[in-house]
Amino acid sequence: MTRLVLDHLTNWITAAASEHSLDLATHVEERTGASHRAAMAALKRLVDAGWLTRSGTARRPVFSPGSLRQVARSYTLHGLQEDLPWQRDFAPHFALPKHVERMVQHGFTELVNNAADHSGGSSVTVSLRQTPTHVQLLVSDDGCGVFDKICTAFQLEDTQHAMLELSKGRLTSAPDAHTGRGLFFSSQLADVFDIHANNTAYQRRAWESSGWRKGRALPRQGSSIYMAISLNTTRTLDGVMEAWSIQGDGIEFDQTRVQLRLLTTDGQALDSRAAARRVGSRLTTFKRAEIDFDGVMDVGHGFTDELFRVFAKANPQVELVAVNATPRIEALVKSARAG
Repeated sequence: MTRLVLDHLTNWITAAASEHSLDLATHVEERTGASHRAAMAALKRLVDAGWLTRSGTARRPVFSPGSLRQVARSYTLHGLQEDLPWQRDFAPHFALPKHVERMVQHGFTELVNNAADHSGGSSVTVSLRQTPTHVQLLVSDDGCGVFDKICTAFQLEDTQHAMLELSKGRLTSAPDAHTGRGLFFSSQLADVFDIHANNTAYQRRAWESSGWRKGRALPRQGSSIYMAISLNTTRTLDGVMEAWSIQGDGIEFDQTRVQLRLLTTDGQALDSRAAARRVGSRLTTFKRAEIDFDGVMDVGHGFTDELFRVFAKANPQVELVAVNATPRIEALVKSARAG
């Protein structure tokens, strides 16, 4: 049996082992058309690779999922209820620490719901994989692409501006039905988080202070969102939500961080009032916003004046806090505030 066939088997062997532990070889034969000998040979290789464990006797083997587990399923988006695939097709077949399972459930349901409600596509494919160290979730739809959707809904001119808005959180094209928390908090839960949509990609690594940065895009239509969480993480869903709440209770999502490097490229200054207005867009939905200058080496007087004087005076209920600024930028911010 070739590696290609084994790779195909790993998409469904975890669930099959859970549901057919006493007759797994027969199930594989019926599903693939393979001979009994070929099925048993494949199961042995899957045991050796860690996808299955075997107990029982030589004549009556009992199989169960191993340390490597994976379920991959595709769904029609029309009428899809995102909690049912999780409860029925995925959760029963994985053995995750409880706090990790809670975070994965949150990401799974939010990302599948986003595909159903916002992508405009017809189908979504979901893959969940567990290794001895990580759990990995991939949700891919065939819709219009998340960045194009944001640009259309908010009249933005390019995907760079769409990513800036997405990174702030509380962004939704359907405010009557959604709060804009789902994608934002899913990204904060993960150690690795990638967004691919229509030849554009951004990625976030939890261990990097720089936050979001451009990635290498996949050549496909629609959106693919990948998140990976370490099984030994100390991160929790409640802890992440509390971090973005001023009161620290996780109830309100009332503070954010604006990553200015998403507006510029290396070595380019932020010099315009238009750029400052893009930064200030939707900040009135928050009580506190950290303006993160990490990776920004220079700004102009117009930028700092528009944001830290004009916007600040018009919206005194929003606390603007400059972080990771160079001494020169700190001086410009101070001057603008004084003006």
